[in-house]
Amino acid sequence: MVAKVTSGALSGVEGIIIEVEVDMAGGIPAFDIVGLPDSAVKESRERVRTAIRNVGIMMPPKRITVNLAPADIRKEGPAYDLPIALGILACMGVIPAAALRDVFVTGELSLDGDIRPTHGVLPMVYSAEQTGVSACIVPHQNAEEASLVQNTKIIAPKNLKDLIGHFKGGLLPLYKRDEEAQTAHEAQDLLDFADVKAQENVKRALTISAAGGHNILLIGPPGSGKTMMARRLPGILANLAFDESIDVTKIYSVAGMVADKGALIRTRPFRAPHHTISYSALVGGGRIPKPGEVSLAHHGVLFLDELPEFPRNVLEALRQPMEDRMVTISRANAAITYPCGFMLVASMNPCPCGYFGEGDRCKCSEREVNRYLDKISGPLLDRIDIHVEASRVNYKDFEVEIKTKTSQEIRAEVAEAQKIQAARYADEGFSLNAALHGGAIDKYCSLDDECKALVKKIYDVMGLSARGYHKILKLARTIADLAGEANINANHISEAIQYRALDRKYWS
Repeated sequence: MVAKVTSGALSGVEGIIIEVEVDMAGGIPAFDIVGLPDSAVKESRERVRTAIRNVGIMMPPKRITVNLAPADIRKEGPAYDLPIALGILACMGVIPAAALRDVFVTGELSLDGDIRPTHGVLPMVYSAEQTGVSACIVPHQNAEEASLVQNTKIIAPKNLKDLIGHFKGGLLPLYKRDEEAQTAHEAQDLLDFADVKAQENVKRALTISAAGGHNILLIGPPGSGKTMMARRLPGILANLAFDESIDVTKIYSVAGMVADKGALIRTRPFRAPHHTISYSALVGGGRIPKPGEVSLAHHGVLFLDELPEFPRNVLEALRQPMEDRMVTISRANAAITYPCGFMLVASMNPCPCGYFGEGDRCKCSEREVNRYLDKISGPLLDRIDIHVEASRVNYKDFEVEIKTKTSQEIRAEVAEAQKIQAARYADEGFSLNAALHGGAIDKYCSLDDECKALVKKIYDVMGLSARGYHKILKLARTIADLAGEANINANHISEAIQYRALDRKYWS
């Protein structure tokens, strides 16, 4: 007899339907798993055999063959334990084989029959729902995550014994989504820009960056507040839309990090890896490919503090993901693509000692300064929209009471500007100015004669690249949106140009 159970695998952040076929026949007793399984899948034999025995059912001494189809896709991890166990029980007649038809199953088994959680449940359940399954059986700890897929019946048993009883007529209740748990992740304390003394120019640049999704580089001496301000950026970013939340949660599900983030991630990710990070940890990869920091920052912020301290080959790996907003990990038997639509926020000192331009306080030679700055290549620098200088804070700034905007006030400005952009690009497939490309730049960033003359004047003087020119236009568009103006004027262009001038000061 052959029993068939629907399960799933992962390709990047997308689910793939896997059919688990179990055959039980006479002959020399054996338990074989075929269909390109890895070591963890092959070890399912012992977990399944022992779990079935420990729930009070003895497996007959027969030849058991398990096929994971399609056979040309690599199967990884212990998530096939539960579908294999149910297939065997159906072949034994313990549960009706017909009850497994059109039911998606995933989960790892412990030796005593408990069902353990597994990674990537959300994308797999999404794929299963699209194939028209009648219900999804997932581990109890993954139920909240799986319930994000609307209009899908979720059954979340805690152990194999309860699941056997379900198929025998003692039906388990369908899992009900806990709305309070869904929104719990939103309740968190965010740092406030009102705590930052002075640095109004940097706050303005960060506001523009947040409003349009622009990459930004902060340059300044130690203690000027670069990291302090960068870490306050999440406080002025809007929460994720539902579709964006699903995208981000799928990535964290594949990475096995949903348990730490709540069932549905509603706030934009803020990732700040240390400068000792490896190439594969940043962009993704490894022996078993996993999403890197650029993908974990999808729809959020990737903060690289002390930018020149990162290995150059690691920084250069950012160039393509910054442009394409996706990263492809190629292996001999497959290519996996992860989304990575992040906003890069970087900070750095102007020289190794950090006090370049402060007279005798800087001890660096010209050669040392140049070698330090040369760690940031021209192509990478050109992909960063905003370059802003954070100057040293004077003592008088601590004594003078200056009215400064709170994060809540800035967030309202950012939200209004993004509302304008969302309406403008409703039919374009993107929602922020930073994503403008090709003909869309000419369409939405049109200039009058005064603006054209200004841009023409500075293009050759600053030695801009075509990319740099387009970034000025996109920045000006965001500045105009923050001002609530439909057209770009000379003031918007002038402010945008100033955010592209620091590379001429330090790298010229």
